[in-house]
Amino acid sequence: MTNRQPTRPSAPPDPGQFPVLWPVQTRWADNDHYGHVDNVTYYSYFDSAINGWLMTTTGVDIRELDVVGVVAETSCRYLAELSFPDRLQVGLAVESLGRRSVTYSLALFREEADGTLVPAATGRFAHVYVDMNTRHPVPIPEQIRKAVTKLVTRST
Repeated sequence: MTNRQPTRPSAPPDPGQFPVLWPVQTRWADNDHYGHVDNVTYYSYFDSAINGWLMTTTGVDIRELDVVGVVAETSCRYLAELSFPDRLQVGLAVESLGRRSVTYSLALFREEADGTLVPAATGRFAHVYVDMNTRHPVPIPEQIRKAVTKLVTRST
């Protein structure tokens, strides 16, 4: 038997840590039976923010490329409950940028009436780019690489 020490949670994220804050609106259907946003919906917010930002920044409908960024890894640490009709901001940063993959560092913030952003979750999302037909890994398309380079921070 090993004697593991529990890992301490890191400090809550600060909006200033992220080069981009992408708006997302909760929906009525996001709430579960317990009256808060269901845990799996947080992943949808992350995915929608990344892809919405990519499409806006590149000017390309990424669904029409010959390559696709498939999700290879995700994680989420929940910090606070969310509920409809919360307005959210998703913080986007790049943790690592490889030849065929990009790993995003994310945070989800609830926007208060006074504009204050309250941390609700942190996350991680890894995309591996593959050929649309063969599903074999390929280099990240240049227009996507150029866009995500803007999200690389010194701390990543």
